[in-house]
Amino acid sequence: MDIHHIRYFLAVCETRNFTRAAERCNVTQPALSRAIQQLEDEVGGLLFRRERNLTHVTDLGNLLRPRFQQIQDELMGVRTEASRFLCLSEANLKVGIMCTIGPRRFTGLLTDFNMRHKGIQLQLIEGVPTRLSDLLETGEIDVALMSTATDFPERFDVTSLFRERFMLAFPAGHRLSQYDAIPIAAIDGEVYLRRVNCEYWDYLSDLCDAQGVKTLVSYSSEREDWIQNLVAGGLGICFIPEYSAVIPGLQVRPVAEPEVSREVCLVTVAGRRFSPAVSVFVGAVKSYGWASPPTRPH
Repeated sequence: MDIHHIRYFLAVCETRNFTRAAERCNVTQPALSRAIQQLEDEVGGLLFRRERNLTHVTDLGNLLRPRFQQIQDELMGVRTEASRFLCLSEANLKVGIMCTIGPRRFTGLLTDFNMRHKGIQLQLIEGVPTRLSDLLETGEIDVALMSTATDFPERFDVTSLFRERFMLAFPAGHRLSQYDAIPIAAIDGEVYLRRVNCEYWDYLSDLCDAQGVKTLVSYSSEREDWIQNLVAGGLGICFIPEYSAVIPGLQVRPVAEPEVSREVCLVTVAGRRFSPAVSVFVGAVKSYGWASPPTRPH
């Protein structure tokens, strides 16, 4: 069933005249008449009855008119939604954010993106690297911002955005405050508070073992804010990424001998075609000035 035939039928219903309906639809009157006849052949009965200069809608026509109107309205709605999506006036974008990445490096990017593309609704979805990888592969998120201590799977395209050092966090007045940069060996014997979602936990543990450093894990939590508050309260120390949002009262120093860092990356699925909204966001992320890190608040 041709949508144009439905449009012609509805025009005749409104005008009650084949000539005026043809003018409204921008077709010739014979072409419109043929289309109505084809539609009648498809539905199996007459839709209009002509009497001299008058055109009447038959009972079958009146029965089908609401259905045909619904079909046309739904199609127009689809076209409108598609147009808004393609013109970035009403598009949704799901961005996966690794839960250990702090907002400090991304606030400027998101502010600038919002000012330039107010029609794109951005949804941030937090998760650990394994979960974000699964969501990315299944299409439940469009892109991911994350890091890993190992190589990313080959199915992903990866763009490095910025390097982030690991820091040691400790309470005010702690003995580690004497260091400008803290050697790994200096934390031997300390009580450690474990950030469960830290993707570098195994790497950091192996690093400590290699240097004969022993720490006592006292508390573990998935909540970054809980760990930081426990550290600030004097219950232990922890490793945190350089650009984490740090609570008041927490002291931090970079890790040294050796220095430990991670690469935060933009990750997409290799070969997957981007929607206009995703394409614009990926371009904004890649062109953003990551080279200049934000200053840490005092």
